[in-house]
Amino acid sequence: MKAIEIKNLTKVYANGTQALKNVDLEVVEGDFFALLGANGAGKTTIIGIVTDLVKKTSGEVKILGCDIERDFSKAKKFIGVVPQEINLNIFERVIDILVTQAGYFGIPRREASVQAEMLLKRLGLWEKRFGVPRTLSGGMKRRLMIARALIHKPKVLFLDEPTAGVDVEIRHEMWKYLRELNGEGLTILLTTHYLEEVEQMCRNAAIIKGGEIIMCNSVKKLVQFMDTEVYVVSVQQTKDVSSLQHFKPKVLDETTLEVELSRQETIHDFVLALTKTGMIMTDIRPKGHRLEKLFLEVLNK
Repeated sequence: MKAIEIKNLTKVYANGTQALKNVDLEVVEGDFFALLGANGAGKTTIIGIVTDLVKKTSGEVKILGCDIERDFSKAKKFIGVVPQEINLNIFERVIDILVTQAGYFGIPRREASVQAEMLLKRLGLWEKRFGVPRTLSGGMKRRLMIARALIHKPKVLFLDEPTAGVDVEIRHEMWKYLRELNGEGLTILLTTHYLEEVEQMCRNAAIIKGGEIIMCNSVKKLVQFMDTEVYVVSVQQTKDVSSLQHFKPKVLDETTLEVELSRQETIHDFVLALTKTGMIMTDIRPKGHRLEKLFLEVLNK
């Protein structure tokens, strides 16, 4: 089943700015999907329309088959949202923020309290349950917003830059929990500037530029659009690389080279040439961050 179905979605603001241009996008149920684009590309506008915070100009949006224009009260029960901007009541206790949010969905207080305890413990906030957001760190506020979005057990979760301002350790813990939720069937649509996380976490992704979807595919296939691939090569001892100038390797240190291979060149070709220099290779691996390179190339076209 399609968790998110968007057809011919257009948004023109009152000042004449066209934020979205006939966007078509589908996300299947259970997917971990990334929506990528520069600031102002239209990512947050799409999320705003889907969550009824922004009114579309034209087009159609369905959540699990439910048209948001015809029956948003039903569609919103399927949706959890973590917005880009922190929008917590800084004077309300952490535990009360979750229980109150659950009340908007008709969840009894006793049931909401049990769900809130589970979420706060999973996200490392249980000890802060009687505190207020203004006393929390930026990372804690982000985690609290995730807990708030999950309190009514949604089937589709929208994450708009969820790890902005979060340190590496906490970010890894958050992703671990989100991977578990996705494994349990939760559909997740993510926007982020940490593209290495997209390579690790997401199965499919779309790139939006100037309000238009210009690429949409599996993450594995997207990185295959790259014309070149960078490899890190470990050797016992670097030597003169003049005979390898066809490959233009970079000597990073006494045991490490970096080489960029085109589609016409194979790893085998490079390894043969390397062997002829007398260097003994101990390891070769992709440098990574290929999606980031593709993203930058697409935006600069």
